[in-house]
Amino acid sequence: MTQKYIEKILRSKVYDVAIESPLDFAPALSKRFNNQILLKREDLQAVFSFKLRGAYNKIVFLSDHAKQRGVIAASAGNHAQGVALSAHKLGIKALIVMPITTPEIKVNSVRSWGAKVVLYGDSFDDAYTHALELATQKQLTFIHPYDDSDVIAGQGTVAMEILRQKTDTIDAIFVPVGGGGLIAGIAVYAKFVRPDIKIIGESLFLRKLVLGIPAQASSKNLTRPLMPPAAPIRPRHLVPTQQGVGT
Repeated sequence: MTQKYIEKILRSKVYDVAIESPLDFAPALSKRFNNQILLKREDLQAVFSFKLRGAYNKIVFLSDHAKQRGVIAASAGNHAQGVALSAHKLGIKALIVMPITTPEIKVNSVRSWGAKVVLYGDSFDDAYTHALELATQKQLTFIHPYDDSDVIAGQGTVAMEILRQKTDTIDAIFVPVGGGGLIAGIAVYAKFVRPDIKIIGESLFLRKLVLGIPAQASSKNLTRPLMPPAAPIRPRHLVPTQQGVGT
């Protein structure tokens, strides 16, 4: 299974739409935690997020027949923009189902790439279910935001870049976790090439769980850090991957 993903990462075509984002030294964070901390600047991608990597890598490998029919996705923002941009690049029709609560700026951004937007439901789950129904009705290919091997491989190119950009010691890579596509891709590649590197996932949901805050509570309630300031981070070389703007 690991070999399959490594091959997919190496054969990925993400650079048709993505840049090799810089790995920038973060002086303030490094000083605060007495570590060398680097940030993987995925916010510099065309859609301000790593999401276009996986979306494009999935769509570009679809059969010609599937491409002719078009693609559909459910998303409240970054995945939607990644799918819309990818479909635009490949000349494919795209339909994006977004919750009616999605900020107008994100809806307009998706439309600016030529995708058709359907607003449905009050939550991502509502939009997701409706998108699957439309995919069947309209015979469109559903582009999953994370649970897909080609999507995971596309996100895995982030790790490939990190290890190419920093060839000396990396103690840990901190990865934001939502659905898990990014951390899956990063973990499979980084652990294959450099098994000594620790892969550490960080999610808002887990943070709320640890702090005893209801999952539906606003992130404004997160006034306490997950790790108390008195607890030092022991590894000396840390690379957090940075989520896109608005995630």
